[in-house]
Amino acid sequence: MNNKHWSKVQLLHEVVTNPNIIIKGQHSYYSDCWDMGFEGSAVRYLHGDEISRQWEPKWPIDKLYIGDYVCIAAEVVILMGGNHTHRADWFCLYPFMDFIDEAYVGKGDTHIGDGAWLGMRCMVMPGVTIGEGAVVAANSVVTQDVEPYSVVAGSPAKRVKYRFHQDIIPELLALKIYDWPVEKFNALKRHLCSSDFEQLKQAIVIYDQKETGTN
Repeated sequence: MNNKHWSKVQLLHEVVTNPNIIIKGQHSYYSDCWDMGFEGSAVRYLHGDEISRQWEPKWPIDKLYIGDYVCIAAEVVILMGGNHTHRADWFCLYPFMDFIDEAYVGKGDTHIGDGAWLGMRCMVMPGVTIGEGAVVAANSVVTQDVEPYSVVAGSPAKRVKYRFHQDIIPELLALKIYDWPVEKFNALKRHLCSSDFEQLKQAIVIYDQKETGTN
């Protein structure tokens, strides 16, 4: 018997079977201690889950893209494709099956960027993009895109602050840290686990020079 505990997590690349969920890398995880796991509880496909993806789809199924080194806390909900049949611009919100094709309005794919952290019990609504290194506070409801390296909280979630000075963020994004070869990432991990940006940049220069033999 597999005893669940809060200190254990699911590595997404090991458990995801849904072809509509695309996982980058091998480090993103979900804390599944209190539920049925990432696919069973966290990702909510009305049309596109294990049962309904065997049906002939009436419309394109929205995809979920998750970057590398993403931390997804317990009981997060990521609302996905097939749930968009309640037309707020119609007098009646009810999804009548005889008008279901007209009622459906796709929200598009959902993207969770590299290094993002989704706090416990937050909800991600369909079609949003959560930027690289962003933090979503516990119990927040994300209805709009979240900027890279920002912290959002509340319902609907709004930006509380940026994690770093706004001048640094474009430089951080330009480094493409989460696309580095594993050797480079591991070699510079000590500097990634720090807040000294100048030291990180210097370490990158030294590493790159060593690799290219230009020092």
